[in-house]
Amino acid sequence: MTAFLTLLNKELLRFWKVGFQTLAAPVITAMLYLLIFSHVLEDHVRVYGTLRYTTFLVPGLVMMSILQNSFANASSSLIQSKVMGSIVFILLSPVSYGAFFAAYVIAAALRGAMVGIGVLLVTLWFAPMQFTHPLWILVFALLGGALLGTLGVLAGLWADKFDQLAAFQNFLIMPLTFLSGVFYSIHSLPPFWQGVSHYNPVFYLIDGFRYGFFGLSDVSPWQSLAVASSGFVLMTALSLELLRRGYKLRT
Repeated sequence: MTAFLTLLNKELLRFWKVGFQTLAAPVITAMLYLLIFSHVLEDHVRVYGTLRYTTFLVPGLVMMSILQNSFANASSSLIQSKVMGSIVFILLSPVSYGAFFAAYVIAAALRGAMVGIGVLLVTLWFAPMQFTHPLWILVFALLGGALLGTLGVLAGLWADKFDQLAAFQNFLIMPLTFLSGVFYSIHSLPPFWQGVSHYNPVFYLIDGFRYGFFGLSDVSPWQSLAVASSGFVLMTALSLELLRRGYKLRT
């Protein structure tokens, strides 16, 4: 456990020491999204019949911030270690691949959770929020952070340089999060695009998380939980197998 705790502490300190960049900046970005979209659409859009648009938007922004920052934490840490060559010191230490994986994912999920809490606290000033099912909120927040942290580990293992990682984030993570129902209910889309949205795994994280606030969702929260949990299990199994083989780590 000493090796695992040491690596986890290193990952936590990594983002904590530059907190303005890793924690405060995402909160400010989410607040700007809220100000712009709520100003433009507040008087024109009602969701689920009577729900104010700004109120509807807040949980989506919180979860989007959790997901993006969880992914960024794990992926950027791994690629920096690989490019700078410091990964060799971790590989030479008595850290099992399971502990290696757990340290990176837990640190990523904690950063995502901290950013999410910050976004929620700031946005509470702009919209009254309900907490109808707090347990669902907690489950989807932790599951979403862990899932994107795991995907960040995979991206960090795959990428050999920063521009490859940037391509992964810009062409996969950003579209999946922005087109997952953060800014709209999928029931406002034409039938074809509603069907397409159901193939986006991030949609289920957003929708399940939003259900915890309002008790309203586009699909059943149990369906969202099943899809998200299955994705996490698959990504975890793949990550552990690649780490066991030393994929792009031991060359």
